[in-house]
Amino acid sequence: MTRTVLDQIGGEDALRTLVEHFYDLVESLPEGRQIVHLHMDGHGIAHTRQEQFNFMSGFMGGRQYYMEKHRHMNVKEIHAHVPIRVQDAEDWLSIMDKTLADLNHTGPHIDRLRTTLRRVALILVNDGEVA
Repeated sequence: MTRTVLDQIGGEDALRTLVEHFYDLVESLPEGRQIVHLHMDGHGIAHTRQEQFNFMSGFMGGRQYYMEKHRHMNVKEIHAHVPIRVQDAEDWLSIMDKTLADLNHTGPHIDRLRTTLRRVALILVNDGEVA
């Protein structure tokens, strides 16, 4: 049986730790400032922490909490109301990279996860950069 990425990182408890650490960094690092601002136009960071866990569980091959609750996992639809710039996507990715490193997540499955997250983050860019 093939192990999921969720299994490989240590299951739901490890995912919860990852999401919590990620948003702790978002709220404390300068590169998270705009991400916090974007979430405050929605339901706020506390809500986002739970929904990120729900989404990432299914995204990493675990239980589809987000799908069960919202009936879809269309990331473009989820973020359609949020003006996301390339810099916002890069900041999110940078903080996620730091989170993975801080929690000692390494290996080919993490390399694939980083590649997939990069592709998804850049797909979500919907607001042009002002030069």
